[in-house]
Amino acid sequence: MKRLREFAYHEPVTLGEAVQILAAAGDGARVLAGGTDLIVDMKTGRMRPSTVVNLKRIPGLTGVDDDEGGTRIGALTKVPVVENSPLVQERHPALAQAASILASPPVRALATIGGNVGRASPASDLGPALIVHEARATIEGAEGARTELVDDLYVGPGATSLAPSDIITSFNLPQPPSGFGSAHVKLGKRGSGTDIALAGVSASVVIGGSGEIVDCRIALASLGPTPFRATGTESLLRSELPTEALLAAAAESASGEAKPIGDMRASASYRTRLARVLTLRALHGAMESAGVRVAA
Repeated sequence: MKRLREFAYHEPVTLGEAVQILAAAGDGARVLAGGTDLIVDMKTGRMRPSTVVNLKRIPGLTGVDDDEGGTRIGALTKVPVVENSPLVQERHPALAQAASILASPPVRALATIGGNVGRASPASDLGPALIVHEARATIEGAEGARTELVDDLYVGPGATSLAPSDIITSFNLPQPPSGFGSAHVKLGKRGSGTDIALAGVSASVVIGGSGEIVDCRIALASLGPTPFRATGTESLLRSELPTEALLAAAAESASGEAKPIGDMRASASYRTRLARVLTLRALHGAMESAGVRVAA
């Protein structure tokens, strides 16, 4: 570990104050949420911010609440709070599952949902789950407040659409419709899966009155430069009755949409095979969550 370089440190007590500090500091500023990535990156020298803005004294950035039928999750909410929230478990099971296997228990205890998304890792656990639940991020910045689909936040490895002065304040997930189900699965190098994903898949489905798949969303992690939707596979599933043959075809389609790299943890070809296996598992999990029996 390298010795930390000198940096300016701020603990604002309002969002407005935090935005002003970030705007003045420009590209050299970083926000501190849980710190599980930022502190490590600073100690190793991978990141050398000129300014660090700790958001923990700003009220209103934590908690899981019902919001007019939907769910609002503060960006500084710790991952175990998300995992164990009755609202999240009931309405957004893929997110609860993803939170339960994010990193190791000590890291989960510190990590925040906003920090995990803002880190923009291609291997994000929470990003795909938020995507299949159509989550929107509320963002406060120099130009005021706005919302963006979580899908649109990711623009590259470690890169988001956020401006230097932007702060994610919450995530808003709509109330799922009748017939909805979702699931998240991943494979890591540890048997428990509680480490960086070699590959991860979230899936959601909406089942109609006649048993057909009215809508679905599939999001992949560690299978491209960002977490992303397998839109071709989604189109394959819509309006169809769920059968084992259909889900197998969808899993094969998702592996074709995967764009993984090979690295020291896994080869690209292995990750492509994982895309197929994990998509099938995630779809079965989503069907089970929706109370649907898949026909042989």
